[in-house]
Amino acid sequence: MKKKKKTFILDTNVVLYDPGAIFSFQENEVVIPITLLEEVDNFKKGNEIIHFNARQFSRELDALFKGVPLTKEVKLPGGGTLRIDTHVYLDDAIRKLFWEDKPDHRILACAYYLAQERDPSTVIIVSKDINLRMKARAIGLVAEDYETGKIKNIEELYTGKRIVENVEENLLYALQKEKQLPKDFITVTPPPMPNEFFVLRNHQKSILATFSASSDGWQLIEKRLCYGISPRNAEQAFALHALLDPTIQLVTLAGKAGTGKTLMALAGALASFGQYKQILLARPIIPLSNRDMGFLPGSIEEKLDPYMQPLYDNLAVIEHQFPEGSAELARIHAMLDDGRLQITPLAYIRGRSLSKLYFIVDEAQNLTPHEVKTIITRAGEGTKIVFTGDPYQIDTPYLDSRSNGLSFLIDRMKGVSLYAHITLEKGERSLLAEVASNLL
Repeated sequence: MKKKKKTFILDTNVVLYDPGAIFSFQENEVVIPITLLEEVDNFKKGNEIIHFNARQFSRELDALFKGVPLTKEVKLPGGGTLRIDTHVYLDDAIRKLFWEDKPDHRILACAYYLAQERDPSTVIIVSKDINLRMKARAIGLVAEDYETGKIKNIEELYTGKRIVENVEENLLYALQKEKQLPKDFITVTPPPMPNEFFVLRNHQKSILATFSASSDGWQLIEKRLCYGISPRNAEQAFALHALLDPTIQLVTLAGKAGTGKTLMALAGALASFGQYKQILLARPIIPLSNRDMGFLPGSIEEKLDPYMQPLYDNLAVIEHQFPEGSAELARIHAMLDDGRLQITPLAYIRGRSLSKLYFIVDEAQNLTPHEVKTIITRAGEGTKIVFTGDPYQIDTPYLDSRSNGLSFLIDRMKGVSLYAHITLEKGERSLLAEVASNLL
């Protein structure tokens, strides 16, 4: 039986989340209300990621309609069609329920009108805004979240580590002695993924190990001091191993506040610096209440300082490990002064050459999958990228634990030989912070 062709009406937040969203609906019809173009126009100026997405969407649209009037329908690569609905619908039913004239209600009116013309079950409004979806359902429309880039189940997200019980004691001693052993030396089910981490146990004895992609075998992991920072638990030891291994070019560290994600990443970067020409620490700027940076007083540096302060705080923790006048402390200060160690908003690295860098992206859960892909695909030769964040602590209104870029990256990259991930679970900031994180 032939499937009915569906009509998807897009909300503005969908194309600002993913500027290539129009290509995600296969053989169906995609409708862009004219109101969406008006709203995108308001985002075209600025240096935040949402502004770049707005400009990218406009470029995609311009390429599709090149030489074609906007009133006409165009074919999409997936077999579907795209058209811009230039009508402004002033339906009485919409006005009675939602009397305020604003973009959301105009997009609702467009979908409502099309649903009256066709089979209502085939007309679907797509929005990242849960309130708009509820309004749509209240007037009998079908409404969906934009699912492209969403992982299926956050509870089954790859953690990067396993505990294996009842490993023969002679095997543990052998790995401890030899440091590296062939892949068939220890058998686990399911088979280990490249760069997956393990706690191998036998009664009272346990050791830490990884299944190394570079050697295609088992490798012992020993806790070691890293630029003044010593791992306090197995997960931190795993993290430092991945951060220091030059064959692992992409690392993700996930975990709640206080588990040491950013601190481990920075310590690993400083300890590895000889292999890279610069260390970049960046994080996305999420303005308070989604207000533009221009609302804040002061120079651009003064506006940005509060957002960058957590990165400076982690650097201060490392600095405090060394006495005044030490070579390590002098080296950190020199690197800050000459730009070899740079802390910057993520938007400020656009257009830069990302070659031979140790690049740490903090708070990556506030990025979309498209933004994460953009960052990684710009990595040049000899660059290592580390994403840190908490998939459950989202600060942007149109992302959640399943749709944010960090979760998407972990889900898609597991099993790739140049990638490693670890979920840090134990809070190490303080007992108070750990209790608060668990209970509040």
